[in-house]
Amino acid sequence: MREDEEEAMTDLLEKALDSKFPAGNSDEQLDRDSAVANSEEKPTHCSSLRASFLASFFTSTLSFFEKDSTSYSVERKPSKSRSNGWVATLKKVVTSGPMRRFQERILGTGRADTLSSTSDIWFLGRCYKLSLEESSNGCDPADGYAAFLEDFSSRIWITYRKGFDPIGDSKFTCDVNWGCMIRSSQMLVAQALILHHLGRSWKRPLQKPYDPQYIEILHLFGDSETSAFSIHNLLQAGRSYGLAAGSWLGPYAMCRTWETLARANKEQAEHEKCKENFPFVLYIVSGDEDGERGGAPVICMEIAARLCSDFSKGLLSWEPILLLVPLVLGLERINPRYIPLLLETFTFPQSVGILGGKPGTSTYIVGVQDNKALYLDPHEVQQAVDIKRDDLEADTSSYHCSMVRHLPLDTIDPSLAIGFYCRDKEDFEDLCTRASKLAEKSNGAPLFTVVHHLQPAKPIPYHDSFQVGAGYNNGVNAEDFDGIGDHVDHEDEWQLI
Repeated sequence: MREDEEEAMTDLLEKALDSKFPAGNSDEQLDRDSAVANSEEKPTHCSSLRASFLASFFTSTLSFFEKDSTSYSVERKPSKSRSNGWVATLKKVVTSGPMRRFQERILGTGRADTLSSTSDIWFLGRCYKLSLEESSNGCDPADGYAAFLEDFSSRIWITYRKGFDPIGDSKFTCDVNWGCMIRSSQMLVAQALILHHLGRSWKRPLQKPYDPQYIEILHLFGDSETSAFSIHNLLQAGRSYGLAAGSWLGPYAMCRTWETLARANKEQAEHEKCKENFPFVLYIVSGDEDGERGGAPVICMEIAARLCSDFSKGLLSWEPILLLVPLVLGLERINPRYIPLLLETFTFPQSVGILGGKPGTSTYIVGVQDNKALYLDPHEVQQAVDIKRDDLEADTSSYHCSMVRHLPLDTIDPSLAIGFYCRDKEDFEDLCTRASKLAEKSNGAPLFTVVHHLQPAKPIPYHDSFQVGAGYNNGVNAEDFDGIGDHVDHEDEWQLI
């Protein structure tokens, strides 16, 4: 195909798309302006089905053209130059800004609209006041919005990558179309690590050299077997839960996969007498053996205390703890009674977000405003990068995003997992108090409940090679938490959805 024909075809298609879906700004300008994406507020069932189909079509089409030729080990035969010309033209059109805007308009995931200028934003336990009337000090609401954007863009953003080393014995060198749940979970754990090592007030520095701890955290999520929390190692850890390259899994199996990987990391650190990469207890909160029968999971103080003791081999009475709470809050759609409860979890200072999204499409939900869920989207395809532990001048721009996307809370998949990080025992007690009060507001259908002890019929759901509490007296027991959770009615804690 001649160059002038190629350009004419490209221009024609792009003009047609632009006439129906005007951009207003280029993709690059959207990123520079930190534009906030919006979704359709009241989609019908038919439009949801249409969006689901189109999501599959566009994601597959876009990702096909974005894949690097090195992403496949299969040898390709040379084709005729004219065919190559058509392929090049189609690639240019399909991956162009107008086509992406067409995709975002149809799917309702990327329009350049702004968030409400009068409603508060709750973002990972912090409130950003955008209303002048509600501002306690009368400051400009724009300052609150700018502060929110700075906080948002400082979170670790982990997306599809291409061009990394093959995963295990497979030929997969990218995770497009199947790795979004893994990437979402990596973002949640990365946020917990940021809280643990750098604190909630940490913001991405503007100048180099960077903080060594920040670079270390990014290194842990690199795309190779040498990075502790890479997609390669997560796939290896999750084999018993059905996790495999090219397949998709739900939040519960993802949480259990992290439990397996954290245990393996701890055992390796003990064997090699080196620093642990997973520096806190991981507590998967469920109320039954498989965690997927519905009903309310139970945060048990006794279990938390014993897990902390096991983590330190009985040397310490308490340790930092990351709680992951897998939930099923409906059948095909989320039950509306749970939406106010989900909103309130983002007011907890222990919040590290939610693994969730639309059905079959996982995202990392980090905040709420009104009835909208704000999220970081892992579906952007980026080239794999290798952040070295000692490279304090590394380019980390691909791990941060200033595009705030949102979707209606009533459209999220009912299968999700909530995360909480507690730095110490006092922080855990505060979480339990907040959770108990939240359960009181639930009208008999709590997200989860809090108890001191497990009922005798329910064994401690601990999946480690250590025996719980064996061999040492740590001095920690449920009586240390008197006054928390006593008022929760447990007769109906297993309410079916």
